[in-house]
Amino acid sequence: MPTWLYEISSLRAALLLVGLAEFLSLVGLLLTRRYLIPKFHFGEGINDAISGTVQAIGVFYGITVGLIAVAVWNSNTSASNLVSGEATSIAGLYRDVNGYPSPIREELRGKLRQYTVFVINDAWPAQKKGQAPQGGVAAMDEFQHTLYSFEPASQGQMALHTETLRAYNNLIEYRNLRIDAVNSGLSQTMWAVIWLGAAISIGVAYFYRIEDVKLHAVLVILMAGFLALVLFMITINDKPFFGYSSIPSTPYQIILDNVIDKSK
Repeated sequence: MPTWLYEISSLRAALLLVGLAEFLSLVGLLLTRRYLIPKFHFGEGINDAISGTVQAIGVFYGITVGLIAVAVWNSNTSASNLVSGEATSIAGLYRDVNGYPSPIREELRGKLRQYTVFVINDAWPAQKKGQAPQGGVAAMDEFQHTLYSFEPASQGQMALHTETLRAYNNLIEYRNLRIDAVNSGLSQTMWAVIWLGAAISIGVAYFYRIEDVKLHAVLVILMAGFLALVLFMITINDKPFFGYSSIPSTPYQIILDNVIDKSK
């Protein structure tokens, strides 16, 4: 799928896909009726035979595209959950480090705020361009070095430190999963199957024996429009962190505003 399609608004992408599919389908119909169909000899019951073929192809193609659509939707939902999970982990970790003695408390809070701002201002714009952000590694390494250097002096501090380490590991896990998901999406082979299947599904309908070309065109346009909408749904959910309609960084901004900066 062309990358520029992800960089425009959802409405424009939908209109473009539907319009392009209907235009190409109509051109294919007119060319088929003019140059190909006259070479065939149509007999009685030909429409029934074509209908059977259309139904058979439609069933298998519909099942294939349906399963792909469900998988893409689940991937998009999982990516959104990763974002919420990482933001929640930042909030929990920030509250945990509030229990540390000064000056390590201020140092840990500052590094965690630095990481959150980096995610919002640097990581997210990079992800929208399809780039896996790596700048947060340094901030997390510094945070980890400071955290690991702390030596608990009481049972209470030991319990707090243990919980903080668990929260930190959760944050790192969510972060790594998010970065791995930045370039996720359907393979080129899968997209080829989807588009070729759509072309075959529409192409079979060209051979219906319908005398009125306008009626034939309306039927083909409706089929193409419906298939284009299904393909649009797959496209818009295929790359959850890429392009105009990507998952926003809102959860991190909420944590920054309502937890980190509010506690100052």
